[in-house]
Amino acid sequence: MSKVTDKALKERIKELTCLYEVSSSISNADPEHIEATLEAIAKSLQKAFLYPKKIGIRILVNRLEIHTGTDPEDVVSIQSEIKIFNVVKGHIVCSLNADSFQVDDFLNEEQLLLDNVALKVGDLLERIEIQNSEAALKKRMEHADRLGILGEITAGIAHELNTPLANILGFAELLKSDFEDDKKISGDLNKIIDNAIFSREVLKKLMFFACEMPQEMKRVNLVPIIKSAIDLLDASFRKEQVKYVVKIEDETLWLKADPIQLTQIIFNLLMNAIYFSPKDGLVTMEALQTETDIILKILDEGSGFTPEALEKVFQPFFTTKPMEDGSGLGLSVVHGIVASHKGIIKAENRTRKGAIFTITLPKN
Repeated sequence: MSKVTDKALKERIKELTCLYEVSSSISNADPEHIEATLEAIAKSLQKAFLYPKKIGIRILVNRLEIHTGTDPEDVVSIQSEIKIFNVVKGHIVCSLNADSFQVDDFLNEEQLLLDNVALKVGDLLERIEIQNSEAALKKRMEHADRLGILGEITAGIAHELNTPLANILGFAELLKSDFEDDKKISGDLNKIIDNAIFSREVLKKLMFFACEMPQEMKRVNLVPIIKSAIDLLDASFRKEQVKYVVKIEDETLWLKADPIQLTQIIFNLLMNAIYFSPKDGLVTMEALQTETDIILKILDEGSGFTPEALEKVFQPFFTTKPMEDGSGLGLSVVHGIVASHKGIIKAENRTRKGAIFTITLPKN
């Protein structure tokens, strides 16, 4: 066997070994530690080239950058695109020092190898995206099921309590008229009446969450409702030393909805944002429309959500506020109203700090 043939055979063995190692790395890839997998692929690829000690491999994809081998300032290189669902999302770049090498020093087989590995990396990342999407969808469905069950239980409780509560309130008011001259008894009865009224309001909120309250659906423009809510809450913003900005893309945002319930949504979310905002923090309200939906966003600069809070944020009676500051029904009421309008509400943490609530309501 000639030296040339022997050298070519060794290069093919290196390339096949590389493909085997890359396939093994991909088979054993942990989606939670994708950087480690890409680093192993880069090292396998480096060993497969003609000059492994003089070459640098760089993988850039999805904001990740993996580098192995030399990193000369002036380089000649070959590269391959990494495509995810047929969209270019990154590259694999192989570099040599331009002082000692030229592009022609790369073998044709090395470009083919690079293309093959880039294809495999793209397939891996596609698979991970599909898995993540399926997991997220499953999580959302489970969350919706839990909220649905809670809604049914809540509606049942509210209906069961409504009648005895009405009786307590009615008899207390009758007794009050019989004891108008007795200040002590009259004062005690006033406490019973006040607490019964408060409990009735809690039941109303529970029924909002369970979508049991009657609605007056009509075609309304959301813009004046937003402006009116902001005007009414201006004093609260100033009292808590919180700034606000309103961004509305269009002069009219028409949709079919209950105007009173829309006001409740805005009030509850803005009051929540004010409560969790630091002094001199900024609350941002954005409103825009697509062809089919109205989108409302409320952003604050508070501490954001813990993972536990994100799981339970719309459940009734869950709150991160002290007991004296909240019943844990405000956001569950918002969720119930949005659901009754066939909309979607999503709570997330912002990239830097704070939380963002995004509501999508269909126009019709």
